[in-house]
Amino acid sequence: MAEKVKTVVKLLGTFVFVRQNYAAMLHRFRKYQRVLKPGINLKIPFIDQIAFVQDLRERAIEISSQAAITKDNVTLQIDAVLFIQIVDPYKASYGVESLEDAITNLAQTTMRSEIGKLTLDKTFEERESLNHYIVNAISSEVEAWGVKCLRYEIRDIEPPFNIKKAMILQAEAERKKRADILTSEGERQAAINLSLIHISEPTRPY
Repeated sequence: MAEKVKTVVKLLGTFVFVRQNYAAMLHRFRKYQRVLKPGINLKIPFIDQIAFVQDLRERAIEISSQAAITKDNVTLQIDAVLFIQIVDPYKASYGVESLEDAITNLAQTTMRSEIGKLTLDKTFEERESLNHYIVNAISSEVEAWGVKCLRYEIRDIEPPFNIKKAMILQAEAERKKRADILTSEGERQAAINLSLIHISEPTRPY
């Protein structure tokens, strides 16, 4: 926290300079006084202190790999990234003890809940819809913390080894089936074309 204050907020006697896209919480006698916005702000030396600094830019939070169980009882390992932006620095500072940890835990809980509503096949088929549902669910919760949830993106879905092997075999079987159908169709078309050639040829007298 102290390092961030030094790099983002410059204390110049009775003046405080706050960098663009940041906001600082000013305490007076260890009690919230006001929000310092980007630019030059006044403060009382030795009495006023900078308590919190909030980055107002869009940022990404890594949601590390975790287990989630589908509706048909398949355990998946899923990792994702959540994009957020602080829209109310006061709420972000005082609404929750550790903002990023709270958002991460909420995102993990929400993701597990949404995965539990889907079967394994639907989880892969409806990834975009799943991202949308999770954003909506998180947004209603983080509003009280002064945060806007912009988007949620699942990066990887890893099924158990036996399920993954079965999926690979199924995909190979489907590809072979399509290849056999195409070969069969080609042979049938070739036979039709050959028969048309024979029909169009004139019969030669002996």
